[in-house]
Amino acid sequence: MDIFSMIAESKIREAMENGDLDHLKGKGKPLKMDNLSGVPKDLRMAYKILKNSGYVPEEVQLKKEILSLEDLISCCDDEEKIASLHKKLTEKTLRYNQLMEQRSLMKSQAYYAYKDKIADKFKL
Repeated sequence: MDIFSMIAESKIREAMENGDLDHLKGKGKPLKMDNLSGVPKDLRMAYKILKNSGYVPEEVQLKKEILSLEDLISCCDDEEKIASLHKKLTEKTLRYNQLMEQRSLMKSQAYYAYKDKIADKFKL
C-alpha cells in the first residue's frame, strides 16, 4: 500500500470514528453497480466517465437508430411507410459503415472480439 492509500484509509477511519459518515444519503443501502464486465479493463474508466456525462458516440447512436428502424419495418403494414423506412435504414447503415471504416474498427481485433457482445446489448 502506498503512502496516499494509507493516508486516505486513516482519514476514512477517523471520520467513521467521529461519526461524520453516519448521516450520508443512501447509508445502509446497496450500491448500484455498473456491469462493465464486457468492457476491457483499460477502457472501463473512460467508458464510465462518458456514460455518466451522457455522451454517446455517433456510431452507437446510429446502431440504436438502425435497430429501431428494423423493428418499425417488421411491425409496419403500409407499403409506402415501409419504403420510406427502408430508405432511412439504408442511409443510416451507410453512414454507420462509413464511420466504422474511418475509425478502422472493422480492422481491429478488439472490434471483432466485442462485436457480438455489443450487438446483443443493443437488442435489449
